[in-house]
Amino acid sequence: MAALWARLTSQLSSQASRDYFLSTHFWGPLANWGFVIAGLVDMGKSPEVISGPQTTALCIYSGLFMRFAWRVQPRNYLLLACHTANETVQLTQLSRKIRYDYFQKPAETKS
Repeated sequence: MAALWARLTSQLSSQASRDYFLSTHFWGPLANWGFVIAGLVDMGKSPEVISGPQTTALCIYSGLFMRFAWRVQPRNYLLLACHTANETVQLTQLSRKIRYDYFQKPAETKS
């Protein structure tokens, strides 16, 4: 166990690790996980409060950045994972919004 710990600490203190953990290749995707967490929290809310235009914009945003994460060299797998998760969450939210607005919305009664 001590050998494993020593190997891990030596690897983390290397110049390559410092360059990665102090770059936007790490901190950018880490910050973007906030979108995923917020989307997951919103799953418990009523679909009537979901903003269709905002959710659509987030779907497009994540789709574009998934392509970017795949095409950039070196490939940014952390960014790809983050935006794949966000795309999944936002598409789920958008389907909830569409289902509510067009299939389940209670009919408004006129007085």
